Amino acid sequence: MTTAVSVLEIRNLHVSVDTDTEGPREILRGVDLTVRKGETHAIMGPNGSGKSTLSYSIAGHPKYTVTEGTVTLDGEDVLAMSVDARARAGIFLAMQYPVEVPGVSVSNFLRSSATAVRGEAPKLRTWVKEVKQAMAGLEMDPAFAERSVNEGFSGGEKKRHEILQMTLLAPKVAILDETDSGLDVDALRIVSAGIEAVRAKGETGILLITHYTRILRYVKPEFVHVMAGGRIVDEGGPELAATLEDSGYDRYVKGVEPAAAVS
Repeated sequence: MTTAVSVLEIRNLHVSVDTDTEGPREILRGVDLTVRKGETHAIMGPNGSGKSTLSYSIAGHPKYTVTEGTVTLDGEDVLAMSVDARARAGIFLAMQYPVEVPGVSVSNFLRSSATAVRGEAPKLRTWVKEVKQAMAGLEMDPAFAERSVNEGFSGGEKKRHEILQMTLLAPKVAILDETDSGLDVDALRIVSAGIEAVRAKGETGILLITHYTRILRYVKPEFVHVMAGGRIVDEGGPELAATLEDSGYDRYVKGVEPAAAVS
């Protein structure tokens, strides 16, 4: 496999999670997916279908145990990497519920992250300019740079901060887990514009996880995948999203056991 052809490959991925009452429960039941450089893939599906579990498993969340299958990035075994090694290798996760980090300023967090990913600290003069430009593109007040990470941020501010990180880190693969969740119309427009700006550079493969089609009016994926019962059960182009808008997920869900409520 060459980097130019395929960035992220997921083959026959099975993932389990420990539950308080039932012990290990399988959530993903054989997922196959390839995300190439510059492509945008949307993964859609109802609650409990396994969408978020897929994102956290790729990123290395310790709660999820891969029991079978492979995940590779440029031919390298992602599952053998630590969480921080995955980030340095070029995997980025924008979380559905970004966490607060009191006492750590946004500016320090961003520069430390960029240093880890790039292998050296960005030159301060050019870095400040880079951050200001990225914040302006997301209509963020420059004063946010001195606030503690996500502390006291609104839902929209948290999501814009996630896209700011993606913009500055320029990952090989960006996994956006329900980035549209909880956004009002204006915040959705701004966040979507930030995603589109990264996408336009053609260097990042984007995996956009969502329940709804509203973000897809701004971010047009080349590929749409439907998850149900821990598997990808349908695939197509943007027209598939339009079909889901009209008919919902019933035809996929009926007769399919939910993967787990934790997804």
